[in-house]
Amino acid sequence: MRRVTRNLIVAIVLVVLALLALGALPSYLGAGEPYYLTVEATDAEGTAIDANNVSERRFPYLSEALRSANGRSEPYQEGPYGVKEHFTHTPFDEVSALQRRVPEAVADDGRVLVRYEGQRYYVDVVRGEP
Repeated sequence: MRRVTRNLIVAIVLVVLALLALGALPSYLGAGEPYYLTVEATDAEGTAIDANNVSERRFPYLSEALRSANGRSEPYQEGPYGVKEHFTHTPFDEVSALQRRVPEAVADDGRVLVRYEGQRYYVDVVRGEP
């Protein structure tokens, strides 16, 4: 094997390993106070997103918060230097997706009104300890 070919193969393998590490490693990084996606029961009227049929794979934080006893998802911690957010799914992504899905369901303060099993909830991301 020629030296140039071998160096090219080594370089390609290193790039692939680096990309795999960037995909897996950020989910283990975390710094600062945790964020939680919360659902708060409300009697608010208006357009609400039907959360009965949202995908648990696309909205894991929302699904968990709706099914939990305390209305909170698992904690999410931001990564150092803002790297983690580019490679992992965040509760902020979910709220943003809900806001884009039905803009009429967004309250003035940015919370999103959803309907789940006959009850209405405001969905928001909060920072702090449980």
